[in-house]
Amino acid sequence: MEHGNSTEVTEFVLLGLSQTWEVQLFLLGLFLLFYSLILPANVLIILTIHKDPRLGSPMYFFLANLAFLDICYCSVTPPRMLADFFSRRKAISYGACLAQLFFLHFLGGAEIFLLIGMAFDRYMAICKPLHYATVVNRGVCWALVVAAWAGGFMHSIIQVALIVPLPFCGPNKLDNFFCDITQLIKLACTDTYILELIMFFNSSLATFMCFLLLLISYGALLRASSSHGKSKAASTCVTHIIIVFVMFSPAIYVYCQPFRIFPMDKVVAVFHTVIFPLVNPMVYTLRNRMILSAMKRLLDRSGLWKGK
Repeated sequence: MEHGNSTEVTEFVLLGLSQTWEVQLFLLGLFLLFYSLILPANVLIILTIHKDPRLGSPMYFFLANLAFLDICYCSVTPPRMLADFFSRRKAISYGACLAQLFFLHFLGGAEIFLLIGMAFDRYMAICKPLHYATVVNRGVCWALVVAAWAGGFMHSIIQVALIVPLPFCGPNKLDNFFCDITQLIKLACTDTYILELIMFFNSSLATFMCFLLLLISYGALLRASSSHGKSKAASTCVTHIIIVFVMFSPAIYVYCQPFRIFPMDKVVAVFHTVIFPLVNPMVYTLRNRMILSAMKRLLDRSGLWKGK
């Protein structure tokens, strides 16, 4: 079974989250319940920001883009994972595996760059309020979003370009529910030490540096907003800091460790690829009264909300 460039393996077998049918059934129900509640809520966030003219500031523009990115990110691995609960043999083709890997890193990288853009927006709003409206205009907002997607694409294409030449000629089992690059690289029939080092700098070090940059930036912004008595701005910074921790903690665990399997890998991977991305916009919403009020108005106009 030849697959070009001396690759004999044409598919990989995903061992999934569990081999026990009862556990799989429980996880299926749990994830379906989670998606039926959280996914529509993220769509509602996007519709609310788009429909309500009161939410026309750059902060809400970035939030809508974050919600859209998270919906896309959660459409890469979970649908396959849910389908695999009904399959005895959880196999994924070589091409589908590379596609999954590409979109995971593409959307994940874009989200990191978008968070940096959101930090810039908060910096201008808190530290340069007189210049905020002229500097962070709609054109600049779109440029930051496009730059985030472009940055994610460049990061992902490097990852895939490093994987494609590798020969896979023996073992083809991945002890996970998706094509995890840290496990996939170990299946190659060649020495991957240099490759792992390159990937460490491209993913691990870059992720950790962005995490530190965002943490330091928001820490400084929180201090500046508190010293100027801007309680609302300080609350927004706290929300951003929560999101930074929520998003980066599992990413750092997954990518800032040696390319080896650890007992908690699957659990962290579930939170990293399934739970946290959909929860991110919800954290912003629950801490923002303007969005909550706008949601109630939208639901009231549509006849889905009967509250006063």
